[in-house]
Amino acid sequence: MVKVKSMNEPMYAKLQKQLTIAGELIRARQEEKQGLLDEFDEEAKRYFFGKISQRALQMSVRKTNKELARLNKAIRVTISSVKKTGDRASTLAAAQAPIAFKATMTGISIPGKKRVAKRKVKKKVIKRAAPKKKAVKNKAAKKKVVKKKVVKKKASKKKKRR
Repeated sequence: MVKVKSMNEPMYAKLQKQLTIAGELIRARQEEKQGLLDEFDEEAKRYFFGKISQRALQMSVRKTNKELARLNKAIRVTISSVKKTGDRASTLAAAQAPIAFKATMTGISIPGKKRVAKRKVKKKVIKRAAPKKKAVKNKAAKKKVVKKKVVKKKASKKKKRR
């Protein structure tokens, strides 16, 4: 009897649930990031109106940048997990491509599938190519090193003037 492909529905439902959770997590991180930016904006306004010192604003800048970097990293990690989960779900769904069946008077047939008569297959002889010869480069003749003779100059005495 011919069987139609059946999808692993619990697995697909699990993947969909993971995608939904990851989407909510990304949204929550983005809202947290927006809140942090709004909070820093208020700190900057307080500094502008002279309510806090420059040093306090500087500390706030460091803290905000550190927190923004942490949130960005968390969002990127979640996005990569969403991509992997999406690829798995896509693969699972793509495996359900329909098989074309055809009902005939003799029964059910698969039009794309042809019966092939068995025949003897000749073994192919693989000819190996001769290894390529490396080109030999002629080396230039070495030049003889000629040492120069050092000629010492006679030291002349200078007369001292008084």
